[in-house]
Amino acid sequence: MFRINEVLSLDNQLYRILADLSEELVWISIEDKAALPSVVSKTNLVNAIEREILTRAEDPFQILSFRVLEDDSSAKVIRDKNYELIKPIVLEPRFYVPKVRSSIINRVILEQGTTKKTLYFLLRRYWQRGQTPNALIRDYKNSGGKGKVRVAKNKKLGRPRLHSPGIGVTVNAGVEKLFRIAIDRYLLTEKKHSFSYAHRRFQSLYANYYPDSEESAIPTKWQMLHFFKREYSQIEKIQKRSNKIEYKKDVQPLNGTANIQTLGPGSRFEIDATIADIYLVSDSDRKNIVGRPIVYIVIDVFSRMIAGLYIGFENPSYAAAMQALAMALTDKVAYCKQYDFDIEAPDWPATGLPDAVLADRGELLGHQIESLERSFSVRIENTPPYRGDAKGVVERYFRTVQADFKPFAPGVVTENKVKKRGGRDYRLDAVLTVREFNEIILESVLFHNRFHVLKKYDRSIDMPADLEMTPLSLWNWGVQHRTGRLRTASEDALRVSLFPRVKGTLSELGLCVFGLYYTSQEILKQGWLHRGKGISKPEAFEVAYDPAVADVVYLLPTKNSIEYWLCSLTDRSREFRECSFWDVWQIQAIQKSTIAKSKLVADVKKRELEDRIAEKIKNAQIQAPETDTLSKSERITAIRKNRQQAKDQERQTAKDLQQQSSKEKKSANIIPLTQQPDDYSYPDFIDELFGDD
Repeated sequence: MFRINEVLSLDNQLYRILADLSEELVWISIEDKAALPSVVSKTNLVNAIEREILTRAEDPFQILSFRVLEDDSSAKVIRDKNYELIKPIVLEPRFYVPKVRSSIINRVILEQGTTKKTLYFLLRRYWQRGQTPNALIRDYKNSGGKGKVRVAKNKKLGRPRLHSPGIGVTVNAGVEKLFRIAIDRYLLTEKKHSFSYAHRRFQSLYANYYPDSEESAIPTKWQMLHFFKREYSQIEKIQKRSNKIEYKKDVQPLNGTANIQTLGPGSRFEIDATIADIYLVSDSDRKNIVGRPIVYIVIDVFSRMIAGLYIGFENPSYAAAMQALAMALTDKVAYCKQYDFDIEAPDWPATGLPDAVLADRGELLGHQIESLERSFSVRIENTPPYRGDAKGVVERYFRTVQADFKPFAPGVVTENKVKKRGGRDYRLDAVLTVREFNEIILESVLFHNRFHVLKKYDRSIDMPADLEMTPLSLWNWGVQHRTGRLRTASEDALRVSLFPRVKGTLSELGLCVFGLYYTSQEILKQGWLHRGKGISKPEAFEVAYDPAVADVVYLLPTKNSIEYWLCSLTDRSREFRECSFWDVWQIQAIQKSTIAKSKLVADVKKRELEDRIAEKIKNAQIQAPETDTLSKSERITAIRKNRQQAKDQERQTAKDLQQQSSKEKKSANIIPLTQQPDDYSYPDFIDELFGDD
């Protein structure tokens, strides 16, 4: 019922059992510094258990059993030496008998030259702490007074000065106050000043508090450093010297993993963009360098499968993110065929709507993406500002995909544009076209999805040990054994939901979007384009548009609905057929600039015209004859006669001009009746080259 070395609690006192004597037990009080082994009846202990005043307790010195000391350490030497001193006593079966124990102690004192006090101290420690040699290890943790402040009495604490003048100054409460002010104000800030700078500020502060003190009497940097290490914890130092955003992103402990909140494939997609570290050339003319492309990646968090991508020169925005999302939510076979990659649907099965899409606040924060939430129940999640680590899965893949081409491709961005002495600007080394770069990235994506081994993937407990750690294998396993979260939807409806939206106005000319006019069969049937005062029509509609195609837009007649009308360009806007909206905006900007410049010239000429007209009118008014001799009725009656005279004069003037023109006409060219011989001489272009025209 009772075991050797077991700890019992009786009346809130701890006892350790040292030996079993059949009907009795030998035990010792653990907490009594003057305790010695004593004998207790087992019957009394059983009665105490029944009365619930005796319980089994946890051994407070159990940790000593697991201590391992190095062979050449001083602690091990001292432990073994002390054990040899008490070994004859503790190995005696009747050690609990005072007379037997006393006789052995006296013999050890004579043989070893030790003292009775030392032996009893070691014996108590041996019996109270578990009857093992490790029980004799000294309590080094209590040495030095760690964390305790030493109080100076008559002189400065620490080593005396050897070369510096003066004897130093004692650090008291007033000095510690100034230490704390200087540390909090200059050291523990985001500016990250050096400790030496903080101490110099302390010296200025100390000199202002104690103007009569000499320079040698100012507390040293080492005294301030000792105070700093003693009073400030490591966490406090790191937090106060780090920017809040930097601390959350790069310093604070990682308490979770991306897979914790993903139930299976399609639970969460992450989307992000980066500027590729390479310069490309134009597809149409390889001599034209077009710059660095934007790469958008959509990745499934659970399987790490790339679900969609976009490569182009549209700046990171909703328009570019929409194209990446549209690819992620639709079939990939047709997309790969555009770049001469023949795949089957099982090779890239990430097709459909996820539960959630995690993105930055810039691209997917606004009313434009709300239609995807309302119509298809896709939850849009946005990361906090400056927290790229919240999308760690997609951020890490950017480094992986660029590592596939950076060691080999020319035109890759390096640290310096021009190297030292005879170097070359890396932008001039660009040779890859936009299409070739698309093919490289797409091939890297296909390799990643099917063959890339995820060595550091945090596996769940239900994943089999022989499961291949590739994105495709994880996807297929998750669909079969977990919740496959992807949902199917109409591809056209998805694209319309993802397209950016703008307000379009309706007039007699059609639906106006970005200054272009559109119409559709549905609009014509409604009679909204008929002219007349009695025609009633809505003033504006919400319109979705594809930035890459300006020929059509999608009118949304009903709010919070996926219904749309396909509208085409009218003949009035035929100028912009087969253009993209980016081309439209560029052309319109040029046109507006040209019109603005022309209007400046027109305004000047208009003022000149008005000035000349005013001058003519003024001269006419001056030359107007006196009409006082004629009455008003006589002047009005003469209008018909005067009009006929003006008409006759106009006809005579036209006749005179015709006769004068006929006299000035040249004689007609004479066509020879006989055939002229052929002339094979070189043609003479002197008149044409040097003529007035």
